[in-house]
Amino acid sequence: MTGAFPNTRLRRTRAHGWSRTMFRETRLAAADLIWPIFVTEGSGVTDPVASLPGVSRRSVDGIVEQAREAVSLGIPCIALFPYTQADRRSDDGAEALNPDNLMCRAIRAVKDAVGSDLGVLADVALDPYTSHGQDGLLDASGYVANDDTVAVLVDQAIVQAEAGADIVAPSDMMDGRVRAIRMALEMGGHHNVQIMAYAAKYASAFYGPFRDAVGSSGVLQGDKKTYQMDPANGEEALREIALDIAEGADSVMVKPGLAYLDIIWRAKQAFDVPIFAYQVSGEYALVEAGVAAGVGEREALVMEKLIAFRRAGCTGILTYHAPQAARWLANA
Repeated sequence: MTGAFPNTRLRRTRAHGWSRTMFRETRLAAADLIWPIFVTEGSGVTDPVASLPGVSRRSVDGIVEQAREAVSLGIPCIALFPYTQADRRSDDGAEALNPDNLMCRAIRAVKDAVGSDLGVLADVALDPYTSHGQDGLLDASGYVANDDTVAVLVDQAIVQAEAGADIVAPSDMMDGRVRAIRMALEMGGHHNVQIMAYAAKYASAFYGPFRDAVGSSGVLQGDKKTYQMDPANGEEALREIALDIAEGADSVMVKPGLAYLDIIWRAKQAFDVPIFAYQVSGEYALVEAGVAAGVGEREALVMEKLIAFRRAGCTGILTYHAPQAARWLANA
């Protein structure tokens, strides 16, 4: 119960910096961040992504450098996404199951370099590997076939776990894939490999730069609305999250982040599990565009958005701004 003015002056606790710090309800640390990075073929390669200013695809040796940087900054985990060469893409996404594919080589290199000092999250989906850019296998009508796709995703997750991934993150939105992957991990002896499920992933307009970064935007046939969620739906998101938890997810993700803070909040209230948000490529690019246009200062814009995720209930945030944010936090 709040007292009446002037006995209660809420500005009293805002009058000085030390007081604002002491009364701060929500806190952000480097340990709350996951850094998504893009891996490409070659050696010594740094390939800027035009639609993601400040973000580059890097060859495996460069990914190792970024992994060491993450450790030095106190970032606990990186998320790897591969840029698959066109000649390795196919209708069935078979390269996803190659134990020596780009993703697996990057996982092994990072674990060899930093061991258990850094977690490695591996994306489980077929869109970086398919010639049509969809996250699964197509049937004769062009529809993404759920159960056939799940069977391939299971094998992909096992290949990544065997390469050393600490977390496998199915981002495909096929029904039933979390349970199938969990059972396969258990049967394969990978008891401590976590599943971070993209549980509420929306068919969003904010994914464009990411698709550029992994090379799927130019090949994508159609859209992904038959498996990614309708942005108008909230109750359905809670059902999706509940199912993934029941099927064995250790943590769940809401994607995109900023436009779906209400979903994060509702999920936090409903489920006692770790919830992550992905500040997706379009959200990142809009910040950078705003900075370039003089709308605001980068640090202030980024940190306000990140604290909003934490305030909404996020355990952590996947963000391309992770290294910059970690440095700002260290100097705060």
